[in-house]
Formats: sequence, C-alpha cells, structure tokens
Amino acid sequence: MTCCHDADGLDGHDTAFTVDASRVTFGRGCLREVGDRARALGMTRVAVFSDPTVAGLEVFDTVQRSLREAGLDTVAYTDARVEPTDQSFAQAVAFATETQPDGYVSVGGGSVIDTAKAADLYATHQADFLDYVNAPIGGGNPVPGPLAPHIACPTTSGTGSEVTGIAIFDLLSLHAKTGIAAPALRPTEALVDPDCTDTLPAEVVACSGLDVLSHALESYTARPHTRRAAPERPSQRPMSQGANPWSDLGSREALRLLGEYLQRAVTDAADREAREQTMWAATLAGIAFGNAGVHAPHAMAYAVAGRVRRFHPQGYPGDEPLVPHGMAVILNAPAAFRVTSGSDPHRHLQAAHHLGADIAGADTGRDAGGILAEHLIGIMRGVGMPNGLTGVGYTAADAQALAEGAWPQQRLLSNAPIDFDESLLAETFGDAMRYW
Repeated sequence: MTCCHDADGLDGHDTAFTVDASRVTFGRGCLREVGDRARALGMTRVAVFSDPTVAGLEVFDTVQRSLREAGLDTVAYTDARVEPTDQSFAQAVAFATETQPDGYVSVGGGSVIDTAKAADLYATHQADFLDYVNAPIGGGNPVPGPLAPHIACPTTSGTGSEVTGIAIFDLLSLHAKTGIAAPALRPTEALVDPDCTDTLPAEVVACSGLDVLSHALESYTARPHTRRAAPERPSQRPMSQGANPWSDLGSREALRLLGEYLQRAVTDAADREAREQTMWAATLAGIAFGNAGVHAPHAMAYAVAGRVRRFHPQGYPGDEPLVPHGMAVILNAPAAFRVTSGSDPHRHLQAAHHLGADIAGADTGRDAGGILAEHLIGIMRGVGMPNGLTGVGYTAADAQALAEGAWPQQRLLSNAPIDFDESLLAETFGDAMRYW
C-alpha cells in the first residue's frame, strides 16, 4: 500500500510512504501450520534452516514433522551461525546452490532467518558476494527479481527479521557489521509462535527484547519520511523511508507492551503472558522498522559487535568473543537519544511516555532527552545489562575507533533525525561508556 498526496513535493521531498509487510500468523501452536502453508506456496523440496542449538529442540522437530506430513521433501541446514559472518553466509549459499530447494523454512532467531534470506538470494540470483551488500561497503545492487518462497519461524522475541527485507552479518575483513536490504528478501510468510520462547534463557530474552525496544524507539524518532528526497521512480522508494503514520502505530504499541511486560519476561520464565506479549511487541516493532528504518543506535551497535575483543555473555553458545546484537544496540541507546532529542523533543518525550516513564511536569524542550535516557537506563539495569560499553570491554580510548567503524553505516545514519559526523559519533560513543 502507498499513501500519498503528491509523491514529489515542491521542495523535492517525498510526501508518500509505502506499507510493506509479510503475511503474519501469530499464536501459540501455529508452527504446526507450516507444512500446509509451505504446500500452499507451491513448495515441494524445502530447505529447513536452523542453528545447532535450535535443531536439537522440539520446535525444530515440530516443523520437520509438519512438513513431512504435508508430503514435502526436506533438506536440513543446521549450521547457521549466531551473529553470522560473510563466511557463514557463503557456506549456506553453497548448500542452497547444491541442493536446489524450491522453498525455504527458517527456524531460529534473526541470525538463522537472515542466513536463509542470503541463501535464497544468492542461490536464486548468483552474483559476487558484495554486489548486493549495502553501499558504500558493497555495490548496493538491486535484486533483479523474486526469490523462492520463504516461511520464517522466529524462536526469539527480538529481531523482527521475519517481517523485514534485511539480512545482517559481520564482514570479517572490516571487523564491522553490515547487511543486505531489499524488499525481495522479506519472507513470504511468518509463523510467530510464542511457545518457542518458553524455554529461552533470561539473557537471551533480555537481549532480544531490548533489540525490539530500540527498533520501536528508533523507528518512532527516525527522520520523518517527508524530509527524505523523493525517489526518481516510486518503485525506488527505500524500505527505510523514515518515520511515518504506519510505523508510528506499531512503534507506540510495541513500546507500551515492552514497558509493561519486558522485565517480567526476563525475570520470570514461567510468566507465559509476558513472554507472549513481548513476542507480539517484536512482531509489531519489526513491521514498524521494516517500513521506517532504524538509525544511530543500530549504526553504532555494528561497530561495537564487530570489534569486540573478549566479552562473551551468559546464555549464549560457544566461548568466542560476542556482544549480542540487542545488547550492542541498547548500550548505545541512552547516549544516542540524548543527542537526537533536540530534533523533536516532543516526540522523544512521548516515546518515553509510551514506554512507561512519568513525564508529568516535564519541560519538553529541556528534559526530553534526559527523561528518555534515564528511563532506558532503568530498564537496562532491571534486566541485567552491562553498565555501558565499559561493561563489554571498551574504554574511552576506543571511542574514535568505534566511530570510524560506525561511519560506513550510512544507510542507518542518514535515517537519523540529526546529521552525524565522525566527531559526533565519537562523542556519543564516549558518553555511552558508563551510565551508573
């Protein structure tokens, strides 16, 4: 759907926004529908993507059983990497190229879903790896046509990858995260089953839930879509088109739900209502940022995760250095929102209000950034996040290098409500080192 008055305003800015979303089925037990839905999409030979941990769980067996009962042939790829790299994407592409499935089902977190997206893309439209990667790191070439159908079955309540056309990975040669963004990457359908989150470790729920929170906050505070230059052709309007009335709806409700349920979902694994509502918030925020885009906290997070030296969190497999994506994002968020709040103090203050902050008597112009930042810090402490970037091994001496690592994320930085340069990025990283 496209909503518009005059898609090319007199000042050259866009006056329209486009609403895109995957078909979503939400509810406990809906994973059992995957076989019928795959057959309805015309799949006959299905590549089922997962990671080694999820592949050993009942949810993976449920999907496999449903596909077999629908009479479909399956081939399993269970080597998707948590926080994928260009190398792990290449391995998945090789598998898909060799097995030639006519459809994909991904069962796992955002890393698994993104890996299936990349495998589908490169097996369908072969190209040099960097051709489709976001500029300026890669060529940013458009996807030349449709992909094989893909049903995404998220097992965490966080990334929103099941409803976005974005696949994120670590480019090992640059020690930084980047990605591929194209509408064709958006999964055909999403089956969002809250049963998948019942056994998640608290740390995983916290990190994924904070990613959701920042999706909603960044979409809500992104550069308005009417400040973006009108595309040369309507079909070239970017997915990250800036804050718009559609994304605002999902962002506001996601913030409200997270303010009420996130801490409960982390601290009490038996609170099924809280985990279900957190997963619904993830879906809403995913649809929101899939149409509005995120900005500075995510751009900064890619440098934090890509340059980690020693830190490894509890609840995550392996022992290699790792800052989970949601953690990397939220550690930057309070400092970033203090900086961006001057662009629209009222909107930042309302974001804090939707998240549950008391804004009674606040001076919109003077207090907005501080109130939002302090409320975020309170949530971080409540769910056990490290105290800023120092908590994952960085020091103030790293601020400039982190800024240099974040600077290539122009797709995200250009969506921020203010203009960032490397100097302001370095200053913001410095402010994110410690919060309490």
